[in-house]
Amino acid sequence: MARIHSQRQKPVAGLRSGRSAPAGTGHSQSLERGLSILSSFSETRSLQGIAELSRAVNLNKSTAHRYVATLTKLGYLQQDAATRKYRLGPRVVDLGFAAVNSMEITRIAAPHLQALSDETGHTVSMAVLDDTDIVYVQRCRSVREGRFGIDLNLHVGSRLPAYCTSMGKVLLAYQRPEVVESLLARTDLVRRGPNTLTSPQTLAQALQRVRQTGLALNDEELAPGLRSLAAPIRDGFGDVVAAVNIAVHLTIWNASADCIVRRLEGPLRRITADISARMGYRPA
Repeated sequence: MARIHSQRQKPVAGLRSGRSAPAGTGHSQSLERGLSILSSFSETRSLQGIAELSRAVNLNKSTAHRYVATLTKLGYLQQDAATRKYRLGPRVVDLGFAAVNSMEITRIAAPHLQALSDETGHTVSMAVLDDTDIVYVQRCRSVREGRFGIDLNLHVGSRLPAYCTSMGKVLLAYQRPEVVESLLARTDLVRRGPNTLTSPQTLAQALQRVRQTGLALNDEELAPGLRSLAAPIRDGFGDVVAAVNIAVHLTIWNASADCIVRRLEGPLRRITADISARMGYRPA
């Protein structure tokens, strides 16, 4: 069975900065520079001009323009007609969906997640950890919540900071202590909801509770009016490779956090245990 790793692999040297890899390492400088340009785009930097891109990847404008022109021709970038700036193109989307669909865990989990959504009447999602973020790899949205709930515009491929999400807390809790320390050192614990954990000490205590209970509760930490409950998925090696959560919008079910845990804990634990078993996990 192929082992699934939830952490981002170590990036190619200079990928973010645009610096070239040392000679003789077997790296392609052109490929590295092209990937560094694609990697410079994010939700907050979704539209960039040549000047912005050249600064982001530490290339002069003429070199950056040459790479951008090639990426645009291949469909990995698109130029906005009004601003003449660039955004990620459809080929990047195709690669992203191909990566998600090729993950064994998404194929195994899909029917179980849909069953959990049908049983509880709430939206169910699955995510993996990628550096300081979680990335959604599966999402079964409740029709009822789609009509009346809070719409965060989340979908497969969406990213959120790990520290303020229930799935993120699950995925952080089961990392090695030195990994957690490194990730949190690069995380800005800004307030996103009324109860966001902005203190490293408080967050560390919350992660300890997750390890003890196997559950993570998000009580309006990501956004007002949103609670969620998450549990881990383990692979055949016993490693936590993903997390599943049930999202509860208070506009639909204005129950206390304790009531939500009591009502949803059983179905959530059963489904995550079933998925883990299908992944080859056997509890000691």
